[in-house]
Amino acid sequence: MRLPVYAKIDLTGRKATRYPINQEMFEKYIGGKIMGSRLLYDLTSPGLDPLAPEAMLIINTCPANGTGAPSSSRFNMSFKNVMTGGIATSNCGGTFGMMLKRAGYDGLIITGRAKNPCYLMMIDGEIHLKSARELWGMEAQEVQKQFPQEYGKLVIGPAGEHLVRYACAVSGERVAGRCGAGAVMGSKNLKACVAYGTKEPYIYDREGFDEYVEKWVRFLQHHPMTGASLPKYGSAGLVNKANASDALPTRNFQKGSYEHADEISGERLADTKLVKNSGCTSCPVRCERRVKVHDVEVKGPEYETVGLFGSNIENADLDIINEVNYLADELGMDTISLGGTIAFAMELKEQGIADFGVEFGRTDNLTEVIRKIAYREGICDELANGSKWLAERYGHEAAAIHAKGLELASYEPRQSVGMGLGYATSNRGGCHLNGGYLALFESVGVISADPLSTKGKPELTVMLQNTMEAVSGAGFCLFTAYSMIPSFLFRLGPSHWFTKFCGKALLAARGVLGIMWKLMPGLLPFNSMYLLPHAQTLKLITGLPMTTGKFMQIGERGYNLERMYNYREGMTAKDDALPERLTKTPQDSDNPDTVVKLKQMLPRYYQVRGWGKDGYPAKRKRKQLKLYD
Repeated sequence: MRLPVYAKIDLTGRKATRYPINQEMFEKYIGGKIMGSRLLYDLTSPGLDPLAPEAMLIINTCPANGTGAPSSSRFNMSFKNVMTGGIATSNCGGTFGMMLKRAGYDGLIITGRAKNPCYLMMIDGEIHLKSARELWGMEAQEVQKQFPQEYGKLVIGPAGEHLVRYACAVSGERVAGRCGAGAVMGSKNLKACVAYGTKEPYIYDREGFDEYVEKWVRFLQHHPMTGASLPKYGSAGLVNKANASDALPTRNFQKGSYEHADEISGERLADTKLVKNSGCTSCPVRCERRVKVHDVEVKGPEYETVGLFGSNIENADLDIINEVNYLADELGMDTISLGGTIAFAMELKEQGIADFGVEFGRTDNLTEVIRKIAYREGICDELANGSKWLAERYGHEAAAIHAKGLELASYEPRQSVGMGLGYATSNRGGCHLNGGYLALFESVGVISADPLSTKGKPELTVMLQNTMEAVSGAGFCLFTAYSMIPSFLFRLGPSHWFTKFCGKALLAARGVLGIMWKLMPGLLPFNSMYLLPHAQTLKLITGLPMTTGKFMQIGERGYNLERMYNYREGMTAKDDALPERLTKTPQDSDNPDTVVKLKQMLPRYYQVRGWGKDGYPAKRKRKQLKLYD
C-alpha cells in the first residue's frame, strides 16, 4: 500500500512543506472531495471569509487518478463555498491532476495570499513559486499556451482575478465550475498551477487491474447509455427528454417545457454543429462535443449550459449557446450560476424591478453583458454576485432559483420532486450531482419512478447521494455510474410496462432502502461489474480490502462530513430549502401536485440519514461512520 503525499503551501510566507496522510485517514477518506472535506474541516477555523488569506484551497487527486482506469483523469478542488458559506467541492477532468501525481504529489493544501500575482510550479518533486505579472489579465487558453504542452495546467481567467463569486478554474478545456474556485484562486493572487513529472502511478495488483479494466471498458462501451447515447449526443441529448417530461427549465423556471427545445437539442447539435467527438484522458465514453466558434474548434456545451442559456432565457440559437459556452470558459465563469443569474435579472426586468440590460429572448448583447460581468463593469458588477445576492438587494426572492445560495442546475424539480429534495439537501447548494441526481430515475432517464410521488424519494435520494460521493471520491467520472441501470431497461424504454413496474418496485422498496445504511458495509460484502465496478478497481489499485458495501459507506461518511462542516458554519435544517416558486406555485395550474413537497419528504430524509431534526448527524450515526467533531 502506498500512502498519499501532500504538500502544504503558504503563499504569504512563500514556503512549502510536506503534509503526511496516515493510513487510518487514507482508508477512511480515500481522496478527492472526501479527503478534501476532512482536511478543510480539520485545518480551518469556523467563520472564515471564503476569500480571506487564511481560507484554504485544497487541490487533490484520488487513487484512480492517472492509472488508466475508465474515466479516471478527474481531480478535485475543496474550499469554503464562495456562494453559500458552506462546503465547496469542484471536480475537473483536465490533465492537471494526473500531472500533479506524476510530479510526486497527491494533493496541495494552499493557504495565505501572495503579495503579487504568482503561479505555482510542481516539477518532479520540486515546488516553485513564480511571478505571474505577465500572465495577469490573460484569458484561460492564452495563459495555458505560455507553458509547454505536456504540462498539466490549472488556471483562472479575468473573472477569477476580479473575484466574480462564481468564477471557475480551467484545466485544458475542462472546468472546475461550481462554487467559486476561480474567485478563491484570485483572492490568493494565484493565477495558475502547473505540474509535470515522470513518476508512474501506484497500482497494487497490475495484472489484475489491467484484466479488470479491459472488461470494464468493454462493459461501458456496450451499455446503451455510456456506449451509445452519450457518445452520440453528449449530455445535451437530455434536452428533448427533459422537455418531454416538463423538466426543462424555461423562462427562469417559470415553466418546464420550451416550444423550440428541439432546436437546441443534442440531436440537433449532432446533426448541424458537431465537428467530432472527444473526451477526457482515459475515458471510453467520449461524450465531449467539438464545435466551431468563429471558425475555431472548441469544446461544445454540456446539457446544463444548453438548458440555462437556451430555454431558460428563451434562446433557440445553438450558435449563441456555443459562443456563450466558449466565452464563459475563456473568462473563467461557471455557466450554471452565470446563466441562472442572468435569467433572474431578466425576470427582474420583466417585473419592472431592475434593469440590467437583459431580457427574455434577447441575445444580441449577451456576450457584451457576460464580458462586463467578468470584469465587474458598471451595473453588471452586481450580476457577478449571483441570484441570492440580487434577491437580497432587489427582492422577488421567490424567483431567485438557488439552494443555499448556489443556482440550480438545469432540471425543473416540480416535475421531478426527488431531484427537488436533492437540491434542497445538497451540501454544496443547488447541485444535481451532490443532490443525488434523482432526475435520472424520474424525468430524464429510463426508470419510470413516479416523478410527482414523494414516496420512496428520501430513501432513493440518500442512496444516490452516497453513491455519487463514493464514485467521485475514488476519482471517477460520475457518468460511469450510469451503468448501474441494467441495459435491458434502456432497450425496453421508459414507456414499457416492465420498466414502469421496475420504477414502482423501486419506490415500494423504500423500507429496505431505509434500513440499508444501518447495515453497511456488511450488506454488500462483494464486488460486481454490474453494480459498482469502481470498488473492485479501487481494491486492485490500493490493495485495500474494498467491497461494494465499504465503498458505499465511504461515500456516506463523506456526505455526513460535508454536513458537519456546513453545520459548523451555521447551516441547519432551515437551509434545506427551495424558493417558493418551486414549493408553492404549481408548474401546472390544474395540478396542485406539481410542486416540490419538501415538508413531506425532509423528516423522512433526516430519519433515513440518521440525522436529528436540526439536520445534524446524530451521535449514533457519527459513531457508526467513525466521524469525530
